[in-house]
Amino acid sequence: MRKEAMTRGTFLTGAAAVGAGALVGTALTGQAGAAAGPRSGVRPDAARAGARQAAAPADPRTTTGRGLVHRGVMYECEDGESRHTGWKRARMRSDMHAIRHDLHANSVVAFGTGVERLTATAREAVEHGMHVWLQPRMADVPEREILDHLAETGREAERLRRQGARVYLSVGCEFILFVPGIVPGANAVERIENMLKGNWDPAAAQRRLTRFVGLAAKTGRRVFHGPLTYGSAHGDKVDWDLFDLVSVNYYSYFADPRGYVKELAPYRKWGKPVAITECGTCTFEDAPQAGGMGWDVVDYSKPKPEVREGVRRSEHTQAQYLGQVLDVFDQMDLHAAMVYQFVTSDAPHRRARRYDLDIASYSLTKALWKTEDDPTARWHWEPKESFHAVSRHFAHAERRERGRA
Repeated sequence: MRKEAMTRGTFLTGAAAVGAGALVGTALTGQAGAAAGPRSGVRPDAARAGARQAAAPADPRTTTGRGLVHRGVMYECEDGESRHTGWKRARMRSDMHAIRHDLHANSVVAFGTGVERLTATAREAVEHGMHVWLQPRMADVPEREILDHLAETGREAERLRRQGARVYLSVGCEFILFVPGIVPGANAVERIENMLKGNWDPAAAQRRLTRFVGLAAKTGRRVFHGPLTYGSAHGDKVDWDLFDLVSVNYYSYFADPRGYVKELAPYRKWGKPVAITECGTCTFEDAPQAGGMGWDVVDYSKPKPEVREGVRRSEHTQAQYLGQVLDVFDQMDLHAAMVYQFVTSDAPHRRARRYDLDIASYSLTKALWKTEDDPTARWHWEPKESFHAVSRHFAHAERRERGRA
């Protein structure tokens, strides 16, 4: 079986895991036009004021004061663009220690391809006492290969569950982008282009998406007997009766934090735990307003990819946004919130702004290469302001839980 996956080299920076799906979700449901979809919830006239507002209290009639049950981060298990930037066992083990003991996460999502590395990451997380989500992501291969990869991952998740691990299985992520045949296009980039140009049939795409989500749920149930979910794009129409948790990849921005509460409220109607399976923003001023399309500030047509003029790095913007939305999710007593993502090894931070690809990264850490253009085995990461902001939030929640025990 081929273990193919989207990387930055094939789908710009981070696009395989972020909210380009927010575009298609809103398009499918008719909530917004294609141009508005990526900026879900934006109120441009109040953008800067909203960034300074504290989270408004959630409706007390729908909250218990429990807060988030699972607080965590996404961890990618993929081949990198070079032999040094892909998944490595020793590096993963060190990262899991940092995620648990420095970030204070109690949960981690291991996502990507390669059942062995997904399972190894999950086992290491369990060793640190964390709850684990396994999410296979295979793109642009025949449906049968995607479902076979899911089944293999599910069997390993079931072994972990039977051994006492706390584990969920997510059958995949935003299938409309990454499964061939739902939307025209040979890969996710072409599919997005076709949707932006109107070269697709939303009603037909919805039928195909519903069919494949059903096949994935059936495959997952056959091999895994713990909680099952699916990483949907915000606005996707999904039959959540097929799953145990309602999960959404959520990159909206609102000037007034009450907007998040209103927008997420419909997910409660299924009477099931609601999980934010992805959230975050990039590392530049006004990135939250760009929503899930924040990665699209790099010009890859240049011989050496360049950040576009006028884009200013701001770790503070990223940290402030994450602090705000995590407060909202906590106050809503959502089941889980997973920050996208821990590290983006192929988007290094560089001193020169025009080549600082970390600006377009959603990660909580910045990858520092030992050489300017070619990473060596000794590249490392350092925490960004967002890492510390999320760490404080998670640590506070941990103390709160201990106080209730």
